[in-house]
Amino acid sequence: MLDVHTKPHWTLDDLDFSRIDIDKARGDDTLFYLACSASFIESGSDLYTRNLIDYFEGDDEVAGWLRSQWEPEELQHGSALRAYVEHVWPDFDWQPAYDAFLAEYATYCKVELLAPTRGLEMSARCVVETGTATYYKALARFTREPVFHDLATRIAADEVNHYKHFYRYYRRYRAQERLGRMRVFGTVARRTLELKSEDADCAIRHIAPARAPSQGHDPQYLRKVSQDLNRVIRTNLEVGPTLKMLMRPLELPPRVQAAMQVPVAQFMQKVFLR
Repeated sequence: MLDVHTKPHWTLDDLDFSRIDIDKARGDDTLFYLACSASFIESGSDLYTRNLIDYFEGDDEVAGWLRSQWEPEELQHGSALRAYVEHVWPDFDWQPAYDAFLAEYATYCKVELLAPTRGLEMSARCVVETGTATYYKALARFTREPVFHDLATRIAADEVNHYKHFYRYYRRYRAQERLGRMRVFGTVARRTLELKSEDADCAIRHIAPARAPSQGHDPQYLRKVSQDLNRVIRTNLEVGPTLKMLMRPLELPPRVQAAMQVPVAQFMQKVFLR
């Protein structure tokens, strides 16, 4: 039997779009914005993947994994989400809206935004994968549409697996760079505060004019859409598993970790709920 590391990765053919309740899904505006904004962000993942591959040039194990597994899987997430959006909302012209989004989004993906050392960047990647896994788990808990639930669950599982890879690489670099816990904590804290980044709002700004032409440029409408999506994450957030993933790179003694559970949980609530 193939183990978890060697079994074939899922494909778009594994998604049974015939199971979608089209009438119910098509009328759900929140589901549309959740699926479409995620499809935009995931489809642009090759921008920051290239930055990471360049950053880890010379480390064949890391660069090879980024190139052969991480980037294809991230792009597959985008393709699957796009296919879902175009199947349920065929009147939405995905490509032009995405092209406009990508022109702005590319300005956010800069090499100079990476952490100052490879080990610290790996700890930052653990935070990012924690955020994406948490996000898709929340989407899976939110939706009553079975195919989107299946898709969000698959993506969440991929993100957890990506986290495991980044954490393993982080431990190697931490030993090589002799990273102190306070330096790692600083990076983890900064990246956690950045989890609610401009990515989703950028996507919404470019989706809304095509989705709702009469309201798409209205700041009040855009703010309401953003608040609705944030509410979905807020009400479906699983704090416990998120905290464990987030705190793992700090490798705190058990007593210290137990003492920090409450303040870190409060901090996470502010990050995800603001």
